[in-house]
Amino acid sequence: MSEIHNLVIVGSGPAGYTAAIYAARAQLSPIVYEGSVTAGGALMNTTEVENFPGFPDGVMGPDLMDNLRKQAEKFGAKLITDDIVEMKLDGEVKTLIDGSGNTLKAKAVILATGSAYKEIGLENEKRLSGRGVSWCATCDGFFFREKEVAVVGGGDSAIEEANFLTRFATKVTLIHRRDTLRASKIMADRAMANPKIEFLWNTEVIDVLGDANMSGLALKNTVDGTLSQRNFDGLFVAIGHVPRSELLGGQIDLDSEGYVKVEGRSTRTNQVGVFACGDLVDHTYRQAITAAGSGCQAALDAERFLAGH
Repeated sequence: MSEIHNLVIVGSGPAGYTAAIYAARAQLSPIVYEGSVTAGGALMNTTEVENFPGFPDGVMGPDLMDNLRKQAEKFGAKLITDDIVEMKLDGEVKTLIDGSGNTLKAKAVILATGSAYKEIGLENEKRLSGRGVSWCATCDGFFFREKEVAVVGGGDSAIEEANFLTRFATKVTLIHRRDTLRASKIMADRAMANPKIEFLWNTEVIDVLGDANMSGLALKNTVDGTLSQRNFDGLFVAIGHVPRSELLGGQIDLDSEGYVKVEGRSTRTNQVGVFACGDLVDHTYRQAITAAGSGCQAALDAERFLAGH
């Protein structure tokens, strides 16, 4: 592994794969570390994507990612289904170590590690993970056929989870700490019109109940503080995401929430030759199309950097 590569892309999804497409077409021979478990990013856990341009009838998330992956491969990107576990990003040559113990050196690095599901932060939430508690309806919804489940959240992701779960569950209760949804109007209207979805407003989950498996939730009214308990067979947490920036602290400038800071409208980080894109940077829009666009920007920024060095 003594060869110094032009470019290593850490992460996949719309941002990483788009960066790979552009970089490969620019003859940069990029190496893409897709992730051992997270290859393809968050869209691998979605069903139909209705708003990605060019698909008037919608496209399944995994199909979209598979097509982007194949397109990157077609132009010569080398895809590795493993994780980068350590990075040294200062200096002219960057050093990266993968999960198999291989060491790579690169002149430029694009960070596209995306984000992870945010947890409520309850001890029993973690303990009962996989035994009633889930963060992915498309992954686990089937196991709750003819059951009653709860979804926590108020954004588009929570509404999408709730709607999807009505295919299996007899009833879905959406629990939100406020009295109005943050979700887009079209998504909110769809949920409101679904007879299998009940809304529990001004309520937060303070504990997950159950021994071997989840049996219910302890709840608190956010207006008057009253406590209650309700029986549920499952809990789906959809309260947002946190950036996967845990390997970057002390090397790359992060904001207070852990997102990578970039220079102006570029994808340049504080380390020369290191670029960042996708959900690792964007906590405002967080759409597949904006992630793909920023992946394109990162590849162009990296190409110009390499041309000048």
